[in-house]
Amino acid sequence: MNEAYIYDAVRTPRGRGKSDGSLHDIQPVQLAQQVLEQLRDRNQLDTSLVDDVIMGCVTPIGEQGADIARTAVLAAGYPQSVAGVQINRFCSSGLEAVNMAAAYIMSGQQELMIAGGIESMSRVAMGADGGAMMMNPQLIATHKFVPQGISADLIATKYGYSRQAVDQFAVISQQRAAIAHADGRFNHSMFGVKDEIGIEVLNYDEGMRPDTTVDGLAKLRPSFEMMGQMGLDQLALMKYPELNEINHVHHAGNSSQIVDGSAGILIGNKAIGEKLGLKPRAKISAFGVCGSEPTIMLTGPIPATQKVLKRNGMNIQDIDLFEINEAFAAIPMLFMDVLGVDHNKVNVNGGAIALGHPLGATGAIILMTLLDELERTGKGTGLASLCIGGGMGIATVIERI
Repeated sequence: MNEAYIYDAVRTPRGRGKSDGSLHDIQPVQLAQQVLEQLRDRNQLDTSLVDDVIMGCVTPIGEQGADIARTAVLAAGYPQSVAGVQINRFCSSGLEAVNMAAAYIMSGQQELMIAGGIESMSRVAMGADGGAMMMNPQLIATHKFVPQGISADLIATKYGYSRQAVDQFAVISQQRAAIAHADGRFNHSMFGVKDEIGIEVLNYDEGMRPDTTVDGLAKLRPSFEMMGQMGLDQLALMKYPELNEINHVHHAGNSSQIVDGSAGILIGNKAIGEKLGLKPRAKISAFGVCGSEPTIMLTGPIPATQKVLKRNGMNIQDIDLFEINEAFAAIPMLFMDVLGVDHNKVNVNGGAIALGHPLGATGAIILMTLLDELERTGKGTGLASLCIGGGMGIATVIERI
């Protein structure tokens, strides 16, 4: 079996996912296009040798529809021989794209691929594509599907995470992101996005709030309490009757930010790297997915990590650094508690609470953040994981070269 190596990784900054965000005027395909152009130009890449481009996109409609990966390939001036495909595994789509590309390389069916994702949340609203999971009354009643915010609060209630605890986690995320930004830790992978006339419009992650405090967050109202009072709490409690009520603790300050962004990772086998004069940065050594209980929904990173480590003869102590997506504060908190992982190893440069969660791209972004930090600190092995809508989890292990 071939090894799958990471040769380079780039991303846009994450812009606020609102009409006044700095990336709002940049079309989704232009964000993905600039990622492909950066990978080409940074590596003097002969793009005719790229077999395929896989892009995660969670809301693939409108401007993000019609196979945005293939559209971006053509927009970036890659040869028409380069294929492109859009995939959707909800919030893990960017990491799923990486894992699919690695599997292609390992199997010997492809030699060189680009994997990543795109989400312009200011231009294409989350949930705009609908779907039976949230719209089919019979399925909702049978499986007790509730919005993710209700699931996050259910986790906090079931496992005893107080409002102060999740707010404290959010403050740490902001503080770590501020330090990482000031120290230039994101600079290797991140490039400045330009508009159509070549003027740079954003070169930093726009959502950081380094002055965040626990006292300040305490003033925010829970985001999902009213939604829960409309019957969704009772729906979830039908699955968890041991709980009397759901304690709503998550809000805009301790949940992932809605942002725009795109990312791409150049992945290939050893032979193509040698042919192109590329130096491998890391090896993708293990990956996998799992399903989990769909009402509580967001616990998937735990069994996904356990499954991947067990299948590959590893244990949690073999991992030097972790990136666990901060969809909501309770998710990485539960991961750390159940698996016995020290917070000093998890999201050491902040996470989506401080930096944002461009749904289709986040998985690729946290993987490159993990790689950059392994290189910066001289550590060897890292694991990235995300919770996934509908009750799933994903995990990927990389080893620094």
